Amino acid sequence: MHCIFATITPKPQYFKYAKKAILGILGATRKEEGCLQFDVHTNQSETQLFLYEQWQDESALEQHYQQDYTKQVFAAYQEWLAEPVEIKTMALLK
Repeated sequence: MHCIFATITPKPQYFKYAKKAILGILGATRKEEGCLQFDVHTNQSETQLFLYEQWQDESALEQHYQQDYTKQVFAAYQEWLAEPVEIKTMALLK
C-alpha cells in the first residue's frame, strides 16, 4: 500500500477555486483502479486543504497523476498556490 498526506496552501483569493477543483475530481479519483482512499479536508480557517490518499501501490498513484482531470488541477495550481504542495509519504504500521 502507498499512502500520502498532502498539504495544499492556496493564495487566499484562490482558496475557493482550489477547493472546488479538488472536490470536482473526488468522484473520478475514487473510481480509479488502485485508489483505496482519497479524502479531502480543510482547517477551521479554510486556508489550507489536506489530502489523505491510499493507493494500491506507487504505480496506481502515478496513473492518477496521468489523468487529464488531475493534470488540469495541477496546471491551475501554478497560479493558485502560495507555496508548493507538501507531500509526505507514509507507511502503515501494523
